[in-house]
Formats: sequence, C-alpha cells, structure tokens
Amino acid sequence: MIITTEEDQIRLGKIADSEYEIYALLKQRYSPRIFREEKIKSGHIKQLFEAARWTASSFNRQPWRFIYAEKGTEAYDKMVDCMSDFNKSWAVNAPLLILTAYKEKTEEGKENFHALHDLGLSVGNMTVQAQYLDIALHHMAGINWEKAQKVFDVPEGYHVSTAIAVGYYGGNMEDLSEDLQESETAERTRMPQKDFAFEGKWQS
Repeated sequence: MIITTEEDQIRLGKIADSEYEIYALLKQRYSPRIFREEKIKSGHIKQLFEAARWTASSFNRQPWRFIYAEKGTEAYDKMVDCMSDFNKSWAVNAPLLILTAYKEKTEEGKENFHALHDLGLSVGNMTVQAQYLDIALHHMAGINWEKAQKVFDVPEGYHVSTAIAVGYYGGNMEDLSEDLQESETAERTRMPQKDFAFEGKWQS
C-alpha cells in the first residue's frame, strides 16, 4: 500500500490489530468524526437499508425502524438539535444522519424483550455493508430520545434509540477541535477475549 495522504495514514493506523484473523472489512471499520463532503449516493442508501432488511430477528418480527435525513434539509437540522452538545460539535460533518428506533411490543401486545438485540443486529449488518461501500458509520448514544420522539412524531409503541452519522471515509481534520483530532488518530483498543468469552461457566 502506498501511503500518500493523511487520510491514508489514519485509515492504515485504524486497522484492528486482531489477535486472530477476522474478515478484512471488520478489521478496517472504525468510527470517524470527519467525512468527505460528498452526498451519499441514493443507491448506496438503499443498499444500507437493504442490508438491515435482511437481518435475522426473533420470530421474524423485524422491529427496527429508521428515519434518515440529508445535510441541508430541515429534518437534518432537527436531528442535530436532538443530539448532545458533544455530538453536535462534529456530527454536522456527516452528509447523512439516521435515527434508529425499535417496536417495543409484539403483535400480541407483549414486551418484545429481544427488540433491542434485533435492532443492534440490523445496524451491524448495515455497518458491514457500509464498509464494503467505503462508507463510515459513527453510532451515537448521545441523543435526547424523548425530544426526538416528539420532533419526528414517532408513534406510541416505538422507541428512538440512537443516531448514526454517515459519510464516505475522508474529510478534513481541520474541521475538528484539537482534542477531537487527537482522538481521531489515537490507537484503537479492545478488551481481550478472556474478559468476555467464558467457556463452561462465568469467570470473574
């Protein structure tokens, strides 16, 4: 690989140093706070949601729901306004924003205990598809979900969960504060497998 730009250097440095070999797209994925100033192609948007559509779900209930908006639209500005101040400081670099939500109950009116699990699987599918398209997703918990419910007229029985900043990898580091620039180039870390994968019984 010939390293020619700052973007190349950052992306090379972000490749996961996995203990065991895993799928290349998973190793290359990371969550940037800068993106190229380029609209997401409409076909690529459809591919992202198609990947989510074919996610496994409990009893095939498919409880995930999404609202999306392009930069420059009123809906986009409303999404930004629902975010935490920290996320507002950089999410405006993304050409596309998504709100995720899930259906809280089953068709029988019972709590769907697995709805959040299924929503997580769907955005996982979307993330891998995005990586294949050279699109970065930055998932955000920092959102005022109650405000978003009202602003976007989310009906009773559905719960806004997270937001996602979406854009093609790239962008200008100068669009970030000095602190965030340091974060953008920081080494990635993960806990070792022994701390979360236990054989036979739970281990302290």
